[in-house]
Amino acid sequence: MHKPMNALNTYKTPDRGWRLFIRTMLARAYPRIIGQQREKAWLFFETFLPFLATVGYIYVYRAMQAPEDYIGFVVMGGAMTAFWLNVMWLMASQLYWEKETGNLALYIMAPNSLMAILFGMALGGMLATCTRAAIITILGVWLFNIQFSVSSYAQLFLVFTLTMAALYGLGMLLSSLFLLWGREAWQISNALQEPIYFLSGFYFPVKSFGFPVAMVSSLLPLTLGMDAMRQLVFASGPTLGFLSVEYEIGILLALAVIFLIAAKYWLDFMEKLAIKEGTLTDRRR
Repeated sequence: MHKPMNALNTYKTPDRGWRLFIRTMLARAYPRIIGQQREKAWLFFETFLPFLATVGYIYVYRAMQAPEDYIGFVVMGGAMTAFWLNVMWLMASQLYWEKETGNLALYIMAPNSLMAILFGMALGGMLATCTRAAIITILGVWLFNIQFSVSSYAQLFLVFTLTMAALYGLGMLLSSLFLLWGREAWQISNALQEPIYFLSGFYFPVKSFGFPVAMVSSLLPLTLGMDAMRQLVFASGPTLGFLSVEYEIGILLALAVIFLIAAKYWLDFMEKLAIKEGTLTDRRR
């Protein structure tokens, strides 16, 4: 009689609410962190080969005798491509690939939220993403002698944080839409890659577009994020900026809130649709 009582006394109440969210996020991040350490070749192919494209733009600016800060703009853009690729390939299209491998049904049946799972995927991918961004920045500074002139470290940290929040909120929103679109997710991810590089001004000041086009491009968090960071990091940044840093911080905050709320709504909708129809995870489109 004592053993059943001891078993009951040692029973642990399942985690709920924010505790379950945090534990789910950390558990989903763990396999990605470990997997990246096992495949060292990925560091080369995902870092040094894309860096060649950045170097190409640098030599174009050098041949045109552009101001030296433009070289820094290119290096910053090359570093930020790592975060965009992490959002597109490790978040936005992830639920579709989980459905193809049979894991999506398990995610939906589990008591945790899809947002926690996607946050975990993003967190796990951030290790390789930050490593790639750091290597590109260090190589760019070392090879091309880039000079920084940071005007406010606090604002720089705030801009980067808000940009990442809005960017990953957009990634979670796209993940639910890609799941609805089905097999077209892969083609859509490929199709969006180069237009985003262009509209976000990865390798040139977005102010060059003119106000109407730059304003439309500002719907992408990377556009305003990079524009604000360039104004804060380079001496000529304020003269080449699209909007003032204060305005861009406000817009980034609004985008982060909008994208995160929209992602929560659509992911909840997808879960309800899966429970209602019982066929979402088995569809082949």
